[in-house]
Amino acid sequence: MTLQNSISEIWYTRCPVPTPVGLAVQLGYLDETFAKEGITLKSIIDSQDRAIRTSHFDHHLSYSFRHGGNVPPIRARSDGKTTRLVGITWTDEFQAIITLPGSGIKTTKDLVGRRFGIARRPSGIVDFMAATALKGLTSALSLEGLSHNQVEIVDIALTDSVLDGREGPQLYGLRNRQAYGPEIAALLAGTVDAIFVKGTAGINVANLFATHTVAEFGFHPDPKIRINSGSPRVLTVDERLAEDRPDLVSKLIATLQRASDWAVAHPDDVRRFVAKEVGASEEVVASANGPDLHHHLGIGLEPELVAAIGHYKDFLYEWGFLEQNFDLNAWVDRRPYDALSQRAVA
Repeated sequence: MTLQNSISEIWYTRCPVPTPVGLAVQLGYLDETFAKEGITLKSIIDSQDRAIRTSHFDHHLSYSFRHGGNVPPIRARSDGKTTRLVGITWTDEFQAIITLPGSGIKTTKDLVGRRFGIARRPSGIVDFMAATALKGLTSALSLEGLSHNQVEIVDIALTDSVLDGREGPQLYGLRNRQAYGPEIAALLAGTVDAIFVKGTAGINVANLFATHTVAEFGFHPDPKIRINSGSPRVLTVDERLAEDRPDLVSKLIATLQRASDWAVAHPDDVRRFVAKEVGASEEVVASANGPDLHHHLGIGLEPELVAAIGHYKDFLYEWGFLEQNFDLNAWVDRRPYDALSQRAVA
């Protein structure tokens, strides 16, 4: 049996956010593509085996790909996982600093000397939510020429890992726990004065508690302000898949491009599909991701996208979320796109 025919299954995973992988799964495109190769796709995040689900965060499984937030794959590469960055998607989303009415905090300048809460998870899986909140805080402050040193950062200590939030009766039959519960609890208890929220979950919780928006910058014209864990998101594959079957990586990307093209022509369906993906209403998706969501589900490796990942990688290293820095260009693998271009010419 040749290596070309030796792969019978591939593991994949995606975050519950807008991605072309999520669209391609719901449309049946991915199953169709890999079935033609005699390959079964298996979902990492839906596995009953916790050791397998951990690969959603540390990318340890061979013959696997992942599309979602960029902190875990950046951390995995920093930790020595020999993955390849083969695609980037930039879908803007709601990002805001919020507080309770009556806090006295009206604008970003009012945060000076006040308590900003950041939920902190136990060591193990990289604490991507803490990294996200810190980047949101520093982005907001920078718009007013302020520094994080002028704000009191208060840790909200959590006892469970992010994997614990995907199992147990406390989910009440849902796939995931609602985000920002501990942060809102701290706001209500008066132990912090402001928190960061983003995406559909952020819109939901801000709406539920009728919070005051101190600053909103998810659609700010400066991309460095918008850059965060979900802006942009990355598609990564493990080394064995990249080296043993680069043809499959090219077919994966071509399939995602097909889903992206479909999205442009079906804005209403995109909103419906994404709502199912993120576990929110279509109204919330429209508010969190804007009216042009269907135009922002492409996949590529344009220089500005790679530069955005580099900007956030450096932020993560500066703030201690990475033990080792690494060469971003050595991580990027453009061969699948080159193969697609050559095929188009032929």
